[in-house]
Amino acid sequence: MWGRDPRTLLLRALLLDWLGQILILVLIMFAPAAFGVPMGGTHWVGQESWLLFCLLLYPLLGWLFGSYTVLRWRRLPVGVLLQRLLLTALVMLMVVGLARWLFNPGEQVWLVYRRVQIFWLSALTSWSLFVRIGLRRGMLLPEPPRLLLLAADEERGPILQAWRRVPQRERLETIQLGQLQRELQGLSQPLMLTLTPQMRREASLQQLRNQLETSDPSLLRVMSTERLFEQMQERLPPVLLPDVGLSYDDLPWAATFSVQAQLKRAADLIVAGGLLVLTFPFVALAALLVWLEDRGPVFYVQQRSGWLGRPFSVLKLRTMVVQSAADAPTWTQPGDRRITKVGYWLRRLRLDELPQLLNVLSGEMSLIGPRPERPEFEEELERHIPHYRKRHWMRPGLSGWAQVCAPYASSIEDSDLKLSYDLYYLRHFSTWIDLVILFRTIKTVLKAGGR
Repeated sequence: MWGRDPRTLLLRALLLDWLGQILILVLIMFAPAAFGVPMGGTHWVGQESWLLFCLLLYPLLGWLFGSYTVLRWRRLPVGVLLQRLLLTALVMLMVVGLARWLFNPGEQVWLVYRRVQIFWLSALTSWSLFVRIGLRRGMLLPEPPRLLLLAADEERGPILQAWRRVPQRERLETIQLGQLQRELQGLSQPLMLTLTPQMRREASLQQLRNQLETSDPSLLRVMSTERLFEQMQERLPPVLLPDVGLSYDDLPWAATFSVQAQLKRAADLIVAGGLLVLTFPFVALAALLVWLEDRGPVFYVQQRSGWLGRPFSVLKLRTMVVQSAADAPTWTQPGDRRITKVGYWLRRLRLDELPQLLNVLSGEMSLIGPRPERPEFEEELERHIPHYRKRHWMRPGLSGWAQVCAPYASSIEDSDLKLSYDLYYLRHFSTWIDLVILFRTIKTVLKAGGR
């Protein structure tokens, strides 16, 4: 009821896409007279594997080309959405055609006929466009609650500034005490009210707090500032956390025999070992290209901060020109001229990160976790960003929640934003969120979206 979780929207769009695929296919099978030409067959014999292939391929390509991602956008440009749906349909038509050529099914497999696929995908594109526009306008969804903030003057500014750091469809409205009391008298639509710590401690508001506790929970929900950001933005801004707002004992893997922590380490060993074997030819080719470009060293070894801030040496394929050891460390900026031509593509595809699988096997890193930072930068970041050292309570990772949710960090402000996602990951670590990060990382690699 409360809010529109992006993953819930994605799941509903996925199920509706499948429903559309089936309905259109049934129409093709049992209403050939409506088209004036024979479209396909009226039997399922021999079609099962190709049907499953098409049912899985369409959402996979839609996910890859971003037709589901638009559901999270603050605004929905219909032109961009239509472009992504058409690209999904075109690539699917090509993939099915290639699969038909490779496997050469018999004539009885009418599902892969070109005319069937063209009609099926044309109708499906229209259906998917309707589904996404409908979901964004509230179709099959509860009415979203208004988000209200009751805060003291000195608390309001930092909260609103943190809220606006992330493009958000939901608007956070500030409200005064008198306005809130009038809203509560005629409550008719869902409200989500955030009370700041000072408001919760204010003795003069005891009567209001009693009224809030006895209000209809189906229409009014009261939460802390931390919970608001956790639920609506899936992050924890460090500036809003009290000094004791996050302790090690609160973390999911703090128990001595944490099953999820043991599973995470086992997955690290199995997946990292398998990836090293599978990607060795690509790493060898990339290393050769790095060397051929400027005859410089292939690998780049750098000190990073790991578990509890202990330094370790991280191994990467070199993507920048060779620099003097005396050069002061600087942030990588968009269009950084130090990045080589080969290095540009290695970073886009994240192939430069693959040698770090050796760090994963050694236990210095994990596949998923906060990205390790250079100690030289961390000294400055710790002075400006509260709770920064808490990100060292977990082994650093090749990818992480901050990496798939926030842009590349090139300043203290960017690092503050990324830390808010790292803190959320620390508190909510689970196998499920690791899988979400894994799939979003795979999407970044397939789309060459690294930097």
